[in-house]
Amino acid sequence: MREPSSMRQFLKYTLASLTGSILFFLLAGFLITLGAMGLMGVLIASLARDGGVPTVEKDSVLIYDLATLVPDSPTFQGPESFVLNGPIAPQVALRQAVLALEAAAEDDRIVALYLKGSPTTLGIGLANQQELAQAITRFKESGKPILAYAVGWSEREYALVSLADTLYLHPFGELEMNGLYSETLYQADALEKLGVGVQVTRTGAYKSAVEPFTNNAMSPEEREQTQRLLQDLWQGLLSDMSQARSLTPQQIQAIANTQGFLFGEAAKTQGLVDELAYEDEVVAALRELTGEEATDGEEEGADFRQIDLPTYATTVEDDWANRTAKAKVAVVYAEGPIVYGEGGTDGLSPGLIAGDALAHQLRQLRRDDQVKAVVLRVNSPGGSALASEVILREVQLIQAEGIPVVVSMGDVAASGGYWIAASADAIVAQPGTITGSIGVFSLFLNLEDLSDTVGFNWETVKTAELADMFTLSRPKTVQELAILQSTVDSLYGAFLDRVEAGRQLPRAQVADLAQGRVWSGQASYDLGLVDELGGLQVALEKAVELAELGDDWRLVSYPEPSDWQQFWATFLGSQAQPNPDPLTAQVQQIWGEHLTLVQTLNDPRGLYMRLPFTLRID
Repeated sequence: MREPSSMRQFLKYTLASLTGSILFFLLAGFLITLGAMGLMGVLIASLARDGGVPTVEKDSVLIYDLATLVPDSPTFQGPESFVLNGPIAPQVALRQAVLALEAAAEDDRIVALYLKGSPTTLGIGLANQQELAQAITRFKESGKPILAYAVGWSEREYALVSLADTLYLHPFGELEMNGLYSETLYQADALEKLGVGVQVTRTGAYKSAVEPFTNNAMSPEEREQTQRLLQDLWQGLLSDMSQARSLTPQQIQAIANTQGFLFGEAAKTQGLVDELAYEDEVVAALRELTGEEATDGEEEGADFRQIDLPTYATTVEDDWANRTAKAKVAVVYAEGPIVYGEGGTDGLSPGLIAGDALAHQLRQLRRDDQVKAVVLRVNSPGGSALASEVILREVQLIQAEGIPVVVSMGDVAASGGYWIAASADAIVAQPGTITGSIGVFSLFLNLEDLSDTVGFNWETVKTAELADMFTLSRPKTVQELAILQSTVDSLYGAFLDRVEAGRQLPRAQVADLAQGRVWSGQASYDLGLVDELGGLQVALEKAVELAELGDDWRLVSYPEPSDWQQFWATFLGSQAQPNPDPLTAQVQQIWGEHLTLVQTLNDPRGLYMRLPFTLRID
């Protein structure tokens, strides 16, 4: 019996109710102040009919602002998030972005593609970037010019914009070319000084998610796996950059080793950019492409005929989704840490994979006679062990009905994210995907020393020796740790079982590849953990092939947004969140990682299959 958990649940729901009430009244006041109640009716009505399609003018330039968010699936913002955080940044889902670029290549109204640099973080992960780069390459093959400009490029941005026919850099700008690094904050001494005790159970020498709490320095195993991962990702970037710019990987590596940054003329001299130019000069070049007359004066010449990628994507129809065939190929998006339970009130918590909610969605697809194949798009560092197994069970039940399941891995599909993928009929990943991390851990804190320091006193009454084994008031005993370790070991064995059966690999080979070790998509393909390299398009084609559907099928995406979510998307869609300054963005990222971890550690047994949450690659 764990009575404190009931109290926590009571407090949790009480606070949630109170917070919801406060947000409701704040939002209602906000809407009334703006006189938006009438607007709500108009917007709700607009959901029942086709919205206005943006006009694409003849001789327009398609703009891809690199700060644009490109998630796997659209992110829907609720009113509480709007009140607390403001509107989200412009976004376009990956498949829609790829379709838009392919359509633009054949669209007579689009004369060029402009890759616009941004002073903030690149809005796309590495694996998704590789898929988008393939679409940009196909655009380039159409013969239409691609221009790129910024006051500065990072390595990842440069790997994308190096595809441009003309790559501009501000005369006082810089090109960062100093390689990748990963930095982890170790907190063992700090926690000890605060009086917070930490105990862990884990399997796998490379399962390092707990090390920042228990160590003061990086373990040899963690250093080894991180070095291998970074090297794999860096080699991929070197290959992309060198091929696009007709340079050798050795030339770029030499710059990273000896110079780090190339400023203005140096970047041009060494062949990494084509021209040094101010923004008005780039605009003049774009106006020439659109056939607009050159103008005198920066204010008049600071614009050209254009349409941005998210807006243009709304004008492009998905032919696969618009077919009239009865047979369905379902693509199910699973993005974020895996948590136990239903998630939000609608089961569709943005940025989280709620185990019960996703299982329910998969169960509905299994019972739909028209669903002939499923593509599970996984972009997750893992999380709750129990929730991962709940999801995997539904995947296996779909396969038992003779319906093929193909997993498409996004930027990350590791630990619990790999668990839910393990039994798929095929796994497809990009070379830059981060995957593997086949291992299990549990982490327990105790506040005994902290309580002594501040004057707290814990009193316990129990009916069995192990009744309070999950208390925060004291460390775990040797007996309790042994019990918990046996649970972790058992779960790890089950993990190996699933990988062995699903990937049809010898047990000894699986055990050697596991140990919690993180691999790149390229390494996973070479080792047999991944079946094919490619993006979502390749995974869809593979699913159609396995289901033997030919062209007689249509694409349906899940989860489908509710009317309420669509309403808020319409109401808030015209708002654009200003990009924070670089320092603010960095602080938000660091604290956001810690907050996300705390929010997602909700497994009932405290057992987790999760990627090291501190892994940050810059």
